Amino acid sequence: PAPPRHPRTMAAPARDNELRRTFPAFPPQASGGGGFAETWWGNAWVAALEEGALDAKRLVRGRGYAEQGHVDAITVTPGLVLAYVQGSRARPYRVQVRLRTLDDADWDRFLQGAAERPGDIAALLDKEMPHTLAESGVPLLPGPGDLEPRCSCPDSGHPCKHAAALCYQTARLLDADPFVLLLLRGRGERELLDALSRLSAARAARAAQERGPAPLPGVRATDVLKPRQLPPLPPPLPVPPHPEQPPAFPATAGGPDPFALDQLATDAAARAHALLATGRDPVGELTLWQDAVRLAAARPGSGLTAGTRALYASLASATGRTPADLARAVAAWRQGGPEGLRVLEEPWDPPAGRFDRARPLLLAADLPAFRPWHNHLTHPRGHVQLRLGRDGLWYAYESEPGHDDWWPRGTPDLDPVGALTGLGAPGEL
Repeated sequence: PAPPRHPRTMAAPARDNELRRTFPAFPPQASGGGGFAETWWGNAWVAALEEGALDAKRLVRGRGYAEQGHVDAITVTPGLVLAYVQGSRARPYRVQVRLRTLDDADWDRFLQGAAERPGDIAALLDKEMPHTLAESGVPLLPGPGDLEPRCSCPDSGHPCKHAAALCYQTARLLDADPFVLLLLRGRGERELLDALSRLSAARAARAAQERGPAPLPGVRATDVLKPRQLPPLPPPLPVPPHPEQPPAFPATAGGPDPFALDQLATDAAARAHALLATGRDPVGELTLWQDAVRLAAARPGSGLTAGTRALYASLASATGRTPADLARAVAAWRQGGPEGLRVLEEPWDPPAGRFDRARPLLLAADLPAFRPWHNHLTHPRGHVQLRLGRDGLWYAYESEPGHDDWWPRGTPDLDPVGALTGLGAPGEL
């Protein structure tokens, strides 16, 4: 017949949960001759075993079994340690060690004590068992006679060598993880940590409530609302008589045009001075095109000279115009400022009066009859033109005969004949 089958191990990791933990068997280790455990709480477990034993020889043999690796995987549940221990026979013995679990009142005292000492919780998380935690009035560590061993062997000793071997190996489990002792007493690691976290949060909330809110700084409403006399503001500084000159900008290879920088700085100083003196900035009311024309008109020189060609090209590109358009607009600006530019670009229909009286005045000055169109009066030969601005001034223009290419000329005047002064004698016109 086939030999009888018997279990060789307690290991069943798939069945582990919060209240059941299985640990693999410890490898054999050489006897050091000193204490079996390495920590004070592990040695306290060993002391409870040895002080409650009735036969020292069985303890010696059980320790030898533990050192030789005869104890298989160990399963720990609340109140119970269970394992198979290999003895002198082929079939291993089923050994268990029981320990009383704590009741709810004991656990409440234990958790309250731990919550009062955050350092104890930190030590537990580092796998350390503080003395204050184990000596808080709750019987956490076993004493002599608290361990109740049972074995399937025929030996009736207390404990037998197989149970002693399991107790010694359990001390090594406690060395590595003190939560094993807490599980034996009835609570799993996660349950304990959650309870400690809730207690710590509740204690912190109560402490904050007892302290009360910190007083807020402030002043009394009566002090704020009572009438008071504010000191007068200091007098404003006097406006400078003229804008200061900008610093000289050196020319550098690949750098900006120093003359253009000087022009921009001078323009900014002039605008700031006007704003200080009058409280207005007329330049701020200009359109992009008008401001470009103004900047170009402020450049010394006339027409597209070598020194102004780059500026005209840049301004014309920024406003979507051509350099020729900009040059004509600059001439109109120099002739009459913003109104001169408006006369150049915006024909309009003037009311009866000044415009109608202009033609008889021109005829009286031995000039031919000018052709009217909107606010324009054009010489019959098409080389001279007068334009009436909305400001009531007449603006003179010239063009090559037969070409519609009008350019501002001369100085605006209230008299149409006076506006033509300087363009030639009446007989030549």
